[in-house]
Amino acid sequence: MTTYTRYGNDFPYDYYMRGEGIPIYSAMGGVDDITHLPRGDWARTGGKGTFIQLDGTFQSQRGLYVGEIPGGGAMNPEKHLYEEEIFILEGRGLTEVWQDEGKKISFEWGEGSVFAIPRNISHRLINGSREPAIFLAVTTAPEVHNVFNDLEFIYNSSQKFINLYGNEEYFVASDIKTIEGRFNEVQWHTNFIPSALNAFVDNLEQKVAGGQLTGYRMGERFPHGHISEWPGGRYHKAHYHGPGAVLLGLSGKGYVNLWPRELGTHPYKDGHGDQVITVEWGPKSIYSPPDGYFHQHLNTSNEPARHIAVYGGQIPLGVHRMGDEEFIGYIPLSEGGTLIPYEDEDPEIRRLFEERCRKNGVEPKMPPVTYRN
Repeated sequence: MTTYTRYGNDFPYDYYMRGEGIPIYSAMGGVDDITHLPRGDWARTGGKGTFIQLDGTFQSQRGLYVGEIPGGGAMNPEKHLYEEEIFILEGRGLTEVWQDEGKKISFEWGEGSVFAIPRNISHRLINGSREPAIFLAVTTAPEVHNVFNDLEFIYNSSQKFINLYGNEEYFVASDIKTIEGRFNEVQWHTNFIPSALNAFVDNLEQKVAGGQLTGYRMGERFPHGHISEWPGGRYHKAHYHGPGAVLLGLSGKGYVNLWPRELGTHPYKDGHGDQVITVEWGPKSIYSPPDGYFHQHLNTSNEPARHIAVYGGQIPLGVHRMGDEEFIGYIPLSEGGTLIPYEDEDPEIRRLFEERCRKNGVEPKMPPVTYRN
């Protein structure tokens, strides 16, 4: 049994990260381009990598790392007792998947592909080009490491999870969709997204005027998420929830506002503008709002902005209940939800947004608003 001696307030996952010998990047809210982070040789995987730890992912026990597969090479085969979702940032190749002595299946991927590896399934990522392939992984590794604190058990268990994986069609893109909740949100049930960059997204304006959003569900409980797109010169309504959501930029350019809900709906007007955190974002940016922080995505480019989010698991965005019929982050605060309608937000948010758009040569396209307070 391989365990760690624990000192102070560190957790087993902290010792695991340090023991892997690759860089660890920490930030409060996000990273403007994760492919620019330095990556070190990673003996366990056979590639390169860097761990990322944000406040929100620490609070929710989510693991983040950027991995690199060498040109013309492959990662080492591996399996583990935690779930893992992989987002291909650059490159093309294929993944082999198998269970013990069972038949290997493989599927191809390219830039924008997304797939989820079930618990304790053997897998190997193979680079199909001469250039390095780069990917982002979001995992449930911290909670597994923190509970079991045993590397041999986590990475070499013989347990089979037959109910999670068991047929050759598992990684074939599905066309199964359901419509759920008061706002008719579309949920896509698939374990493979060929390209989140150009996947069709459905109209849903609850978060942003003129916006689209389609949810997706992979695996039994993790990962779930959504793909969202909205026009240039527009921004999302602010809302809050618990920790655990990780958002990856796919297109567009702009920034994210973050502030603790204790500051209320008018942080600038009430003299707390210095506590509003701004995270720059664009393609290959990530951010994760901490527990109970209002946040909103602002597109200051002419092109549509698109991102993909991942959440789910034991802590389903949970400083609040999810609602009886829908995610209450779509419901205004005045109706018991956690969303700030445009009419109720701090006017300084729009003023600063329009100022920044015009500096970029972009004409703001926000709908007219009459503020209620």
